[in-house]
Order: sequence, then structure tokens, then C-alpha cells
Amino acid sequence: MIIGLTGKNGSGKTAVSEYLKNRGFTYFSLSDAIRAEIRTRGQDITRDLLINTGNELRSRFGAGVLAERILSVLNDDNNYVIDSIRSPYEVDVLRRRKDFTLLALEADPPVRFERSRLRGRELAAQTIEQFLQEEARELSSNNPANQQLHSTMRMADMVVTNNGTLDELHRRLDELLPPIMSNFQRPTWDEYFMNIAKVVAMRSNCIKRKVAAIIVKDRRVISTGYNGTPRGAKNCNEGGCPRCNSMALSGTALDECLCCHGEENAITQAAYHGTALKGTVLYTTFAPCLLCTKMIINSGIAEVIYNQEYPLNDRALSLLNECGIILRRHKV
Repeated sequence: MIIGLTGKNGSGKTAVSEYLKNRGFTYFSLSDAIRAEIRTRGQDITRDLLINTGNELRSRFGAGVLAERILSVLNDDNNYVIDSIRSPYEVDVLRRRKDFTLLALEADPPVRFERSRLRGRELAAQTIEQFLQEEARELSSNNPANQQLHSTMRMADMVVTNNGTLDELHRRLDELLPPIMSNFQRPTWDEYFMNIAKVVAMRSNCIKRKVAAIIVKDRRVISTGYNGTPRGAKNCNEGGCPRCNSMALSGTALDECLCCHGEENAITQAAYHGTALKGTVLYTTFAPCLLCTKMIINSGIAEVIYNQEYPLNDRALSLLNECGIILRRHKV
């Protein structure tokens, strides 16, 4: 999952980041992208320069650019904490991930000022008046490229008031975060197996279309197959199939095609290794053709689940229905 942090200076975002990092979250900060840009320009980092450079980057590359850069490097199998979210457009980008939660930190101005002063980061303000004056630039703007903390904080899924001690903050997080972390969506079995089939399709050597099928029994993959030339023959992408390499029109010169279909290969691979297919489920990235349909029926496969329609296969689908094979489409 991704937990995003927003809040005014000194509200406790760093403390929450450390809390999450110590619990296995990988840390990113949108401000780090701005700091890196400033360093490449050979400039000294100040609070004003951070604000101005961030606004400049949003103006040049889009209001959500900092979040776009972070999102592009995130994987699906890690937990992340993303600090320094200051624009509603950044929130919109991060919400593309269904596992994103925005946490806003709040604290009273005197508390935040004292924390900022003690931290001494980037020429922090030395009076509360200066502190609030500098902060005002971050709160709202009609320019989408500028920071808009007020609007961003209103988009938060949770708000934590942090006027107390670090222990008090940790206890509050101990209460809030476990329910959020356990509230995630796992892929359904159909999504799980169809996505595996799509990965298998990447191994195809056919230059016309990449197709794959997997055969499942008791929710366990027992055979896989992707389209391409037969075992021992020159690969299609190396010139092995005359039809594909002549760029024949779809539906023509099929008698010259040397490529086996993904379903065909999944079934023959099972036979090659002595694996029975009676009562199994076949997931395929394209609906089966008539030849593969006949092999599916005679091999004992009980159910076919396909992702995309295959041209000219109405007869194949009607034959599956006639022979009592369960047929479903699951598009991913």
C-alpha cells in the first residue's frame, strides 16, 4: 500500500515517515525531487527556493509531475510512504493506485514553529511571524502549478492532530494504521490466472500475435503454452514461419502457418509430461480457434476462460457449448 503524507511545516510528517520506515515502508519524498533539481543547478537549498523550484517544475511539466515521477518507480509488492504532498493534482495522480491513502498531519502554529526552529533545516524562520509569513505562500493559490496545502489537506482520508509527544503520536498511529493496512484487495482467482497467462504470452516467438494459455487444476498451474513454431524448428521471429514472415493478410494462407497456438501447446505440453487434463480449467488470452476447441474437448478440459475475442471463431464457441464445456470471458 501507499500512505501519502501532507501537512504544514512542523506538523509531524517526518516523525510519521520514520515510524513507517521502521515498519518496513519504503520512503519517498516529493521534496527530494525538488532538492535534486536545485543541486543540479549548483544552488544552495532554502525554503523559498524549494517552493519556487517546485512551482517551476509543476508549471513546466504539469501540476502532478512530482507524483508522476515517484509513481513510475513504485512496485505493486511493497509498502510505501510518500512525504511532502502539497498539491491536489499530486493526490489525483497517486489515487490512480487503489491502495493509496492520504494522511494529513495538523498541529498548532506555536508547536510547529518550535519544531521547525529546533530542526534548523534550510534556514528555518527564527520568529513565529516570519514562520507564518513564509507558510502563507504554501496554503492556497489560483495557479495549479503552485502549492495548495489547504486544498490538499481537505482531500485527506485521515487527519491526525499532533500537538503532543512522539510517544503519543506513535500510539495514535498504532490505532489508526492496522485497519488501513489490512484493507486491501487481492486479485480474484480469474485475475490471478489470466495475468499469469498474459506473462506467459510474452515468451511467444510469433511475430503476428502473442497468445498464451495455462491449464489449472485445483487452483494450481499444471501446464503452460504460448504460440510459436514446433519444438526444434526455427523460431517464427527468426524466419521459421513462412506465413507470418510474409505478412499474410489475416485469415489467409493458414495452410502455410507453422506456428502452434497457445492452447494447442498447453495441451501437448501436458501430454509430453504425462499430465492428465480431465476436469481442468484452461485460461487463454484469446478465445480458442476451431482446431484448439476440438483438442480442448477431447483432452477432457471442463472449463475455458478467455480474455479477448478471436476472429472467425463463432463455430468454435458454439461447439464448446454443444459439448458441455463451461465457457466464460474474463477481460483484464
